[in-house]
Amino acid sequence: MIRRRILLGALLAVLFAVGWWVGRPRASGDLYTNLDLFVEVLHAVQTSYVDPVQPQSLVTGGMRGMVKGLDPWSQYLDEREYANLQSTLAGSFDGIGAVVDEHEGYPVVIAPIEGSPAWEAGLRPGDVILRIDGHGTFGLGMPEVSARLHGAPGTRAVLTLAREGETEERDVTIERRRVETKGVPVAFIAAPGVGYLRLANFSERSGAEVHAALDSLRGAGARSLVLDLRGNPGGLVDQAVEIAQRFVPEGSLLVSTKGRSPGVEHRFVATKNQPELSWPMAVLIDGGSASASEIVAGALQDLDRAIVVGSASFGKGSVQNIYPLRGRAGALKLTTALYYTPSGRSIHRARKDALPADEGDDDPSDSTVSTPATPARPEFHTRAGRVVFGGGGITPDVEALPDSLPPLVRTLDERRIAYRFVGRWVAAHGPGTAIESAEWLAFERDAREQGVSATDAEFTRDREPLERLLRREHARRSGGAGAAARIALERDAAFQRALGILKRAHGARDVFAAATPARETPSTRGAR
Repeated sequence: MIRRRILLGALLAVLFAVGWWVGRPRASGDLYTNLDLFVEVLHAVQTSYVDPVQPQSLVTGGMRGMVKGLDPWSQYLDEREYANLQSTLAGSFDGIGAVVDEHEGYPVVIAPIEGSPAWEAGLRPGDVILRIDGHGTFGLGMPEVSARLHGAPGTRAVLTLAREGETEERDVTIERRRVETKGVPVAFIAAPGVGYLRLANFSERSGAEVHAALDSLRGAGARSLVLDLRGNPGGLVDQAVEIAQRFVPEGSLLVSTKGRSPGVEHRFVATKNQPELSWPMAVLIDGGSASASEIVAGALQDLDRAIVVGSASFGKGSVQNIYPLRGRAGALKLTTALYYTPSGRSIHRARKDALPADEGDDDPSDSTVSTPATPARPEFHTRAGRVVFGGGGITPDVEALPDSLPPLVRTLDERRIAYRFVGRWVAAHGPGTAIESAEWLAFERDAREQGVSATDAEFTRDREPLERLLRREHARRSGGAGAAARIALERDAAFQRALGILKRAHGARDVFAAATPARETPSTRGAR
């Protein structure tokens, strides 16, 4: 056995040496000097380590280490991880349903997928995952984190979370299931002539879903549009281009990519005129809007095609290419370029700033055309000469922040207590619209049984927003996600701000003038 291991190690060393000799004229000396060192370490481990080591595990470990220090998105993907990535991009996978990124060594939730187990369990953008099933996550790397969050339907994952504003960690148990990601979960006429389209991701079907939704909205009388990209973590760049070109003239530059290799430099332009060119338009973003979402928002902002409303986006402006590996079922996901909006700005946020700062509790009725978060950010100009900023995500043209919910309301919503209670109530009593006293008392009792500590006075004080939660969940059961969204939008600050702008705009360019009144009327104020 020992002799076999020595022979195998020697064979590996010879193979690496041959590769070095063949490739040496085409690369720098430093690279192959270090490769010699790698071969020496590999040979020593293979031949002298106290326990037998499989050569494949050594090589796999070497490949993971090689790309781990580059950035959070460059990864070696083994067979299972590659399959998970492919199924996610296809819009269907088994797992908890949360898009996760790395920040300061820990996995952090960018956004839970709407309707997924993670969403139902109350995960929020910015939640830091400290442990998965009791195992620490610091330094794991995103492929390993993804592998632990994916899993067979019916299995459970226990996540230990740290949440901003809370001093204690919280454990959340989530049962995995098949997650189907719809690009357009809801689209409807939100007000006379105003269409609302929620775009949740950029998977392989998203462009086609947006196309169908726009056709439906136009047929229903839409003459303007609110495109909601909040909590959309991104996805496929080609789908972002397909969607953005629906709203701009043929030939308009939408996004370009630049990197060291000439093969990754591309310019994406709109290929044909679309019927929605004259629609006044608002785009909603927040800290969960990332990647492909930022391509769309940035293109429409730079081309003065839409006014961007909400809070600063995530700031992921890098491009990853997938390289299937010869002779293996895995692949290399490698950051090869940054993307640039039509004005030439990179919105990529430095990793130390990767998570947006706390936005505070400002009154959304005082929203004004926003200024850059930091003076150091480079300045660019839109086609019409408006100032925009690079280097830190997309800064909205109009800042509109949600009011802080009362703690009791926030707790019941985040923990999805109202969502589950209404499901049981409807099953036992049938659907309803008005919240009768019997249901209200049962809701109070159910909340306390689930560990919510609140007095009768607190329930009475917060009854109006709590009844709205219940109405939203009743609407979900009777009319689906669209009906629930209608209830939520009633008190959604960013949507109401955008709606007020669109009501005053008669053409596509009017939105910028319509966004500058001193103060919105009380009917357009609100909180989520």
